[in-house]
Amino acid sequence: MTCRDPSPTQLMEDNHINMQSHSCDPDRPAHPGIFPTREAGKSNHQLAGSSVDFLVSVVLPAGGTGERTGLQTPKQFCSFLGRPLISYTIQAFERVSWIQSIVVVVAKENMDLMTDIVQRFQHKKVRAVPGGSTRHRSICNGVRALGDGEEERPKVVIIHDAVRPFVDEDLLYKIAMAAEEQGAAGAIRPLVSTVIATTSEGYLDHSLERAKYRASEMPQGFTYDVICQAYQKCSESDFEFGTECLHLALQYCGTNAKLIQGPPTLWKVTYKRDLAAAESIIKETLSRSACVITGGSEQAVTLADALQKAVGALDMKLDVIPDLMGENAGYLLKEWNFIQVSVNRSCLSEVEAVLTDLQAANRAVLHPLVVIWVHLSGSDELSVSGRGVEPATIMDLASAAKFRNILLYGIQLRQTKDAERWERSVLRLAEITSALIRERSPALVGQLLQA
Repeated sequence: MTCRDPSPTQLMEDNHINMQSHSCDPDRPAHPGIFPTREAGKSNHQLAGSSVDFLVSVVLPAGGTGERTGLQTPKQFCSFLGRPLISYTIQAFERVSWIQSIVVVVAKENMDLMTDIVQRFQHKKVRAVPGGSTRHRSICNGVRALGDGEEERPKVVIIHDAVRPFVDEDLLYKIAMAAEEQGAAGAIRPLVSTVIATTSEGYLDHSLERAKYRASEMPQGFTYDVICQAYQKCSESDFEFGTECLHLALQYCGTNAKLIQGPPTLWKVTYKRDLAAAESIIKETLSRSACVITGGSEQAVTLADALQKAVGALDMKLDVIPDLMGENAGYLLKEWNFIQVSVNRSCLSEVEAVLTDLQAANRAVLHPLVVIWVHLSGSDELSVSGRGVEPATIMDLASAAKFRNILLYGIQLRQTKDAERWERSVLRLAEITSALIRERSPALVGQLLQA
């Protein structure tokens, strides 16, 4: 390796319960909470006026087999919401404007799979390189790739696990700045359980004073020269059995790492249950808000206002707009959920227009979008199917949208002059809408539900 000269309804309730139980597990870190869905290149630090003025690149070792998940597919390639886990981790780094490039190190047999993931989900800063037989050999290959590439060599290299998708940009910033200043930096967390030593016969020998020790976590950052030199000097035993990069920097470069307290959200997908928790977190994040399109109809606006109040009690925020034109077109680039209210109409032209706009915006590459068509019919009007729009028509439209990662659902609501009955209907509409948005269930796509 050579170093060149210098030059980021019930189903809904069940998910909430699952997430709560996960966060209360004494053997696991806290629930990550909110997953960032900001578009690539939009940085909080950049917007706040503080950014990184040196080149930073990332190495993601992703060559593990994931034996502890009990799944045949390595966990970094397990999918939820239509995307593999590794893609979510890449997105967390791609969205950070000051990160120059990302090298993903995978087993040789998974190179084609990783290349396909990069292309399919339109990752821009990423290239895949083949890994080695151990973790350190894989990281070494990634660092070497940064030095041998056509791009200018980075000042700082951040090393992170491919199965830690909830890395926070603030922590990345602290790690990068400390690594540039000290030569090495790493995230730590308090120990959750007491560490004990056992005798060869399986009895307690002694325990460590937990307050004096910390768990070493990811990400870790190094100047390129430090991590490069550490791998040049380390032994075959280090390559074969070692896992701690900070230790190599200290042992072979004399670089004592700055340790930074990581947030309680800093955990990685290790077991099968963690995959379900990660999916639940992302669903929760994507379902925080929705955009209601009324078409300017007075009746639709009245319904939208009532729906807005009802879903507020379900921890969801609704914005009500007449259309997706002019300034309102910005919702196409920032919202993940859309509710089209159609009044006394049996056609689907309005929702078709929304689908066309979303397709043009190319927003569904990373996350599935939800479109809910709410048909508000008069009290004396026949059902949608009775007016000439067969359920098959909605299903065909939804099937076509699903290929573009847009999930279309239908809800029919009958207008009534009975205030109490109307209030109950709006409440049911809010519950159904909230559940559809939170669950993003492919099984219900194309269904016409009754509120």
